[in-house]
Parts: sequence; C-alpha cells; structure tokens
Amino acid sequence: MEESVDTEDLLINLAVESWRLCRMFQRSIDASDIRAAGRQSNQIRYFQRKLDDSLAPLGLRLVTLDGQPYDVGMAATALNAADFGPEDTLYVDQMMEPIVMGPDGVRRTGTMMLRN
Repeated sequence: MEESVDTEDLLINLAVESWRLCRMFQRSIDASDIRAAGRQSNQIRYFQRKLDDSLAPLGLRLVTLDGQPYDVGMAATALNAADFGPEDTLYVDQMMEPIVMGPDGVRRTGTMMLRN
C-alpha cells in the first residue's frame, strides 16, 4: 500500500455522504406525526451542526444553493441544464451534493437540479 491517504479528502467524502443522508432522512419524515416529526427534525439539525463543527477546524464548510438564481459560474454542475433554453431564467431547485469550500476556495464542486 504505497498510496498516501489524504485524510482531508476522506473527511470530505464522509461529510458529503452524511449531508446526502440527512437530506434523504429529512424528506422521509412523516409530517402527520407532529411530535415524532419535530423530534426527528431536531435530530437532523443537531447532526448537521455537529458535522459543521467537525469541518470548521480544517476551514471546511458545506454550501448549498437551493432556491438561488442560477449562474453559469456556480461551483456546481447542473445535471439538467440541457433541458432549458439560453433565455430561460433559472433557479437552483435542489442540490444533489453540496459544494465543499476550504480556506483556499472550492475543494469539491457540487451537483444540482435546476427549475424555471
């Protein structure tokens, strides 16, 4: 095993997958059970805060652009950009993966879906 392991890259991978799991879990919460939904939402927020706190000492943070006007220069790949024309006013519908920012700029680009 001669390859060196970049622990920061491993942490970034873990953080992105954790973010994706939180998003999936948030969407699966049953809103009809108000008490359970509130508790589960609080657990997700707590976990996300702990994730952010773990990344902060390394100068890393996860960035999402949900709802923002789309700009070609965003540090994320639009998976459905070909579905729209050049004159369409577009917005970020949802992030599929967050952007990972480091102290020196973008560490990993995100992926997103667009909407009119």
